[in-house]
Amino acid sequence: MDTSKNTGFADRLSAAADAKTRARSAAESPAAVEQRTAREAVRVARDARIAERKATKLASEARQAAALAAAQAAEAAAREIALKIEQEARDAEFAERTAREAAMEAERQAARDARYADRKARKRKGK
Repeated sequence: MDTSKNTGFADRLSAAADAKTRARSAAESPAAVEQRTAREAVRVARDARIAERKATKLASEARQAAALAAAQAAEAAAREIALKIEQEARDAEFAERTAREAAMEAERQAARDARYADRKARKRKGK
């Protein structure tokens, strides 16, 4: 407090009350009300812009997620088809190898039978 003024307690109370009434009247003045209204409008507009940006971002992320899911599904389908083709190729190769082995076994059997027949024929001649 300023020491040059010798004010009493009652003077200080009345000064505080005057200050409060002046502050209240300043807060309720048309200029202050208009200023608060303008600030509120700015806040609402800012919140709307933020919400719009969030919605745009979410939509973009949803599109990206959908594209990624579609790409993954296509990749999985391609992988599955490739595996199926590989399995069919292995099966065909196995069938071919089995047929070759069976043919070779048949040839060996025919050669053995021919040897046995020759041996029998020689024994009959030699008797």
